[in-house]
Amino acid sequence: MIDHVTIRVPSIEAGARFYDEVFRLLEFPGEAGGGFCEWNDFSIAAATSERPATRGLHVGFGARSQDQVDAWWAALTGAGYTSDGEPGPRPGYGDDYYGAFVLDPAGNSVEAVIHERTASIEGVVDHLWVRVADLEQATRFYEALAPIVGHAVDRLPGRTRIRGAGASVSLLAGPPTEGLHLAFAAPDQPTVDAFHAAGLEAGYTSLGAPGERPEYHVGYYGAYLADPDGNNVEAVFHDRRG
Repeated sequence: MIDHVTIRVPSIEAGARFYDEVFRLLEFPGEAGGGFCEWNDFSIAAATSERPATRGLHVGFGARSQDQVDAWWAALTGAGYTSDGEPGPRPGYGDDYYGAFVLDPAGNSVEAVIHERTASIEGVVDHLWVRVADLEQATRFYEALAPIVGHAVDRLPGRTRIRGAGASVSLLAGPPTEGLHLAFAAPDQPTVDAFHAAGLEAGYTSLGAPGERPEYHVGYYGAYLADPDGNNVEAVFHDRRG
């Protein structure tokens, strides 16, 4: 499964106001502190000169009903946020797909969506759409790594889909998404090690060797790689036994 998604925002205050409202309307509680805000498997952090704001991302969050999607869009656009698509069916994505879209303060596309699978997804993230400079190169990156953490990679017309038990990720060509952190759940430490080793063997750049990250919590064991567009892709195992 996708363990978590973190984006960087130009202003943590403006980002927190927006996403607090996004998740309040979807009935997902969050927590904030120390320049970091988290809602289940989605979080925001302040952009820095070394870690710029996330741009060019589309993220869909699961809703409980079509009425909730309608109320979500109405409340956010009523608060002054820009619509990126009115509520309604999107049959191109599925017969039962119903979504609405707004732009976050950095211009990323944010969706509330309900469809057949949203009820079975444990986190708040339903899907990501990530634009890439070279679809073939990006696809090869995930083909080398995603199966290690239990995800299949499907080459579809015009896009590539990475899918596991929960949220999905789709890649499509375009001005590349920047500043994204995407973490896949691993079942144990050897899987994290294998993920990182496979990335190095395939010629990708390490952004952090496998190891404990106690600053996140005791037992947090992760490793990090740069995808072809420079985004940070992680495998993480949460050893909670301690």
